[in-house]
Amino acid sequence: MFSHVMVGVNNLEASKTFYDAVLGAIGIGPGVANKNRYFYMSPGGVFAITTPINGKPATSGNGSTVGFAVKSPEQANAWHAAGVANGGTTCEDPPGLRDKTYLAYLRDPDGNKLCALCRPS
Repeated sequence: MFSHVMVGVNNLEASKTFYDAVLGAIGIGPGVANKNRYFYMSPGGVFAITTPINGKPATSGNGSTVGFAVKSPEQANAWHAAGVANGGTTCEDPPGLRDKTYLAYLRDPDGNKLCALCRPS
């Protein structure tokens, strides 16, 4: 359904450091530069970060969440730890099992809400 998901950021290089760490924790390579953007490629789609092209500050979407599929609770925990260590903040409940789904939530340095999700068997 989606070709890509892109979020706005205010400090492109600081955000690249954050996303290189959290996405690296789940096996996705470093962002590839293209003008004022970085693209993260995976077999399941593309995630991108950009400074807004209108020159105004990036803001997070109230009620918005970008979800990343992970393979295990351990990978979700590594994703979460990498995010906190690189400028992100935990939000919602701590990483854990909720209704047979393992979830870990973060906000990136610009306040974008992210989730790592897996369904353990």
